[in-house]
Amino acid sequence: MPFPQVVGVATSSAGEAAGLVVGDEIRSMNGRAPRDVIEYRFLADEAVVELEVDRGGLVTTIVVEKAAGEPLGVEVSSPVFDRVRTCDNHCEFCFIYQLPKGMRKSLYVKDDDYRLSFLYGNFTTLTRFTELDLERVVSERLSPLNVSIHATDPVLRSRMLRNRRGATSLRWLRQLLEHGIEVHGQVVVCPGLNDGVAFEETLAGVLEDFPGLASVAAVPLGVSRFSKEGTMRAHTRAEAEAVCATVAEWQPRFLSALGHRMVQAADEYYLLAGLPFPEAAVYEGFSQHENGIGMARSFEAAFRGRALTRLPGGATTTHGGFFKSVDGAPASGYRAERGAPSTPKAPGAGRATILTGEYGAQVLRPLLASEGFTEVELVAVENRFFGGNIGVAGLMTGEDLERTVSELPPDRRYLLPDVCLSEGRFVDGGRPEDLPRPVEVVETDGAALRRALTVGRARRRRPLGLTLSEASAADSVGERVGA
Repeated sequence: MPFPQVVGVATSSAGEAAGLVVGDEIRSMNGRAPRDVIEYRFLADEAVVELEVDRGGLVTTIVVEKAAGEPLGVEVSSPVFDRVRTCDNHCEFCFIYQLPKGMRKSLYVKDDDYRLSFLYGNFTTLTRFTELDLERVVSERLSPLNVSIHATDPVLRSRMLRNRRGATSLRWLRQLLEHGIEVHGQVVVCPGLNDGVAFEETLAGVLEDFPGLASVAAVPLGVSRFSKEGTMRAHTRAEAEAVCATVAEWQPRFLSALGHRMVQAADEYYLLAGLPFPEAAVYEGFSQHENGIGMARSFEAAFRGRALTRLPGGATTTHGGFFKSVDGAPASGYRAERGAPSTPKAPGAGRATILTGEYGAQVLRPLLASEGFTEVELVAVENRFFGGNIGVAGLMTGEDLERTVSELPPDRRYLLPDVCLSEGRFVDGGRPEDLPRPVEVVETDGAALRRALTVGRARRRRPLGLTLSEASAADSVGERVGA
């Protein structure tokens, strides 16, 4: 079993005071070898933590004395120190099977690990879940978890997962709910497989067997040009309309029976169907925002400066995993810290041009027009790298951006959403600073985009001798009075 390695030590932290340094390998904590960062967190919460540390081949003991619950201030190399529990399903719609060769190795890892569900918001099918896992989740209150349901009919679910354990593994979902664990579910709706009547039967099964679920997301499958599954295809407009209609039909039933709407359709369905998005209140707190549920409405609300509806008790509007609350857990995969790259190129000062995916452009175009940003240019980047029906901004690649931007004028100010980056890299490994035009990476949030556009206006309008901050303030005042 690999041991956690120290990759960062916070200044003035208990770990730094005790002498921990980057590169240390933690062999044990108070006599126990932690299996993952969750166990690491519990052990590190003690007032006295005795660490057995391997430093360059020399094993030594470091004792940290601090207040109980005070963090060590140490970041470790991985969320899981034993082996990540990989997925043994072979779903036809699995996007990992549709990736081309030659990409980063981490992108090809199919996990089905409940710990990564808790830490990062990943979805698990529970086909590798055990009694010991249930005991740990319940005793340590590892909540919330995300579970892929796909179908409540055992035969259909087994067929979709291509795993006979798929027929019985939802028993663990029932156990989790009975023990008070918060669980969010998803159904990847595949045309001709679990849509139509099967989708309605799944929602009926959820209401009957899993009424304790916090939410259920209906999401479309992604089909890239590398898919080898002949039966998998993108939804037609009529099929997207049918999914939206089914969700709209079942929401009042759930509301009447359970007090909340339970099921939500992904934004892509409304875009494919050409239908308006539901009002923000319908999303009941945007609990599956990270899964593409209500992203457009929450983005719009932030762009317009409106407060979002919150869940009862003041819970946060979004949750994409809880790694930030677990001391020491590193960001990982698509949920890694985005971070604006340091680029040697000076950003352009001309007309603002937003680079986004084809779906993002459909959302932004009417929003920008309604808010008076008519001078802003919007460029929808065609995803030729993956092809198929892939049009989300999060899967824009350096290759497609390079092709698109090279055909655009150099005297523009190009804005790029950070959702397409992970640790400063695109999914195909490229970096923003390698693009033929300088780009500004903007947080994928409505308020952040509006600030970036407003500052751009101020930069172009400011009188001689006026600072950028003064011009930005003046520009904001001008907008409020209708200038």
